[in-house]
Amino acid sequence: MFKTNFKLQFAFSLKTPVFILFFSLISFCGSAQILNIEKLRLEKDTAQSFKFKATAGLNMYNRSAAADDPVNLFGYNLDLNSIYYPKKHAFLFLGKFDYLKINDNDFLNFGFLHGRVNFLRAKSINYETFVQYSYDNFRGLDPRWITGGAIRFRLIENDQISLVLSTGAMYEYEKWQVPNSDLFIEANFIKSTNYLSFRATINEFIDLNTVNYYQTGYDNEINQFRNRVSSTTVLNSKLTSRLSWTNTFDISYEDKPIVDITKLIFSFRTGISFDL
Repeated sequence: MFKTNFKLQFAFSLKTPVFILFFSLISFCGSAQILNIEKLRLEKDTAQSFKFKATAGLNMYNRSAAADDPVNLFGYNLDLNSIYYPKKHAFLFLGKFDYLKINDNDFLNFGFLHGRVNFLRAKSINYETFVQYSYDNFRGLDPRWITGGAIRFRLIENDQISLVLSTGAMYEYEKWQVPNSDLFIEANFIKSTNYLSFRATINEFIDLNTVNYYQTGYDNEINQFRNRVSSTTVLNSKLTSRLSWTNTFDISYEDKPIVDITKLIFSFRTGISFDL
């Protein structure tokens, strides 16, 4: 019997050209359901130059009730968050990959790469453009491509509270596999994409962030609108100068999925992070 658990998180802030070049390279090499970009903005907009944070996890074990009935589990996850502030604008790059396999069966295989530019970020009214690639093989989605732009309105902004409203438009392409078949369906839409983000610094140890999305687009194939709503809530608790406890709850609902899959999905994660 063996069991291994591994989790690493690191963060740094640097101004050297080497790391700016590194950021540019991974942007060219490298949000799906709805992607919570505002999670990255938990770092206040006073950040300087370049920031990068990565969280990696590995879990594997062989735990069996009998010698002829093995249970082998293997899983990993990787989260990448990077942001570059050249004066008036902001460049964001995010990535996430989750994989879980039990014996010979893949139970989870999800990931995305997302790039975003926020123009005039310090203004009360600012603008952003974005592009995203994602996949969700367990649900039959591979790939989803998204590109678009939006206007962001800072409704409230101070040291304790932030309230942001964003509205925009995007183009979305999806390729789905019909469950229990070899058939594939391709779909593309022009959609309205909107979100309301709220952040509250309760005290020097606790920070709450929630963002709620609504996306909709008209499908000529069914002569109806397809609607998608999503919500993410993150509660960060600082335990020490290097230890923090993070709780994240995600929930997403699509009223008319392209193929017959579960309309409502959710997840809850909790864990301890160590910052070097």
